[in-house]
Amino acid sequence: MEILGIVVLVLISYVLWRLRNRPKKLGRRWLVEALNQETTGGALLLVAAIAAMIIANTGLSETYFTIRDTYVGFEALHLNLTIGKWAADGLLAIFFFVAGMELKHELTVGTLSNPRRAAVPIVAALGGMIVPATIFVGFNLGNEGAINGWAIPMATDIAFALAVLAVAGPKLPVAVRAFLLTLAVVDDLGAILVIAIFYTLSLNTLALLASIAAITIFGVLHYKGYARWWNALPLALIAWIMMHASGVHATVAGLALGLLIPISKNEDKPSVYSERYEKTWHPISAGFAVPLFAFFAAGVNISEVSLEQIDTSLALGITLGLLLGKPLGIVGGAWITTKLSRAELNPQIKWRDIQAIGLLGGIGFTVSLLITELAYRDSLTQLSEGKLAVFTASVVSALLASLLLISRGKSILND
Repeated sequence: MEILGIVVLVLISYVLWRLRNRPKKLGRRWLVEALNQETTGGALLLVAAIAAMIIANTGLSETYFTIRDTYVGFEALHLNLTIGKWAADGLLAIFFFVAGMELKHELTVGTLSNPRRAAVPIVAALGGMIVPATIFVGFNLGNEGAINGWAIPMATDIAFALAVLAVAGPKLPVAVRAFLLTLAVVDDLGAILVIAIFYTLSLNTLALLASIAAITIFGVLHYKGYARWWNALPLALIAWIMMHASGVHATVAGLALGLLIPISKNEDKPSVYSERYEKTWHPISAGFAVPLFAFFAAGVNISEVSLEQIDTSLALGITLGLLLGKPLGIVGGAWITTKLSRAELNPQIKWRDIQAIGLLGGIGFTVSLLITELAYRDSLTQLSEGKLAVFTASVVSALLASLLLISRGKSILND
């Protein structure tokens, strides 16, 4: 399996090297541009998740779980992981790298660069994390084992939420998308901090320091203009490997690396690195990393989940946390901020839009599935129940948000 691991890493490195510049052929250019659209990424994510659920409950289930649980990698580096674990720890690091760049953009030239403008979505994001977690704890306080999943309903899936907004609310003002994007990146930052602090089982300080050193050098090379693919990619891999070895979830390295990519304050002259990495890594994240993670994470054999033994409080905590807690926290946080401070909503945004954004926030999916795997890694039953609850709540939230967005779009056309 170590030989297979070497072959896989070599193939991945070659593909990434080939994709480092924008494709010149029309067919590949179309593919890259399509994958840069939120609708495409969200659609691939949903298709991958549905495919996993179908395959996991058909005659192909044994093959699916055998592949997912096959170990590949290097024992000497503590990287002899299952393919499913590679997807969660490795591929999602790419997703968080892109999220880190989006957050850096928002901090530099976007909504978060203006404190008064940023206050409403930031507090809304915090409310959207606190209220769902409180609901979950309320249902599971004293439920030993299940309480570990308190952070599951805190997360919002950027790709999925933006895809629903793009499809169901194309007529809505651009300010609505900016609000959702700001809320989602703050939400992701909160989620990754929760993962790093509360879901780290043990800490190898030396490995963590080595990862921080690699991340620091990576940042210095980019700010000085000396970064090239041949020195940046190895540093990123070292940072990821050492972060994984430290016991902190390896996706933290992806977010940290993304935050260190320079962003130009002059939008007419964007940073060469941010522009190049956005063109390269966003399609890889949307078209490969996130869908493949969803495919290996969403597969649950429903027949193995006994209705008699199902943990009702766990399922209700996740479902109501996402379906009810997210919109309550987001709308409540935004309302309180506008009433108790000088911060105010963009004039283009109506409170109906905030309600729709609250429902979109209930689409936890990618990060919620990741936290579910971390929280219930020692309980197959709770893991399956948690995944089913996340999947159900995310789909229902998307449907309800779509209805509200379509209604809002019609009202705009009639005005």
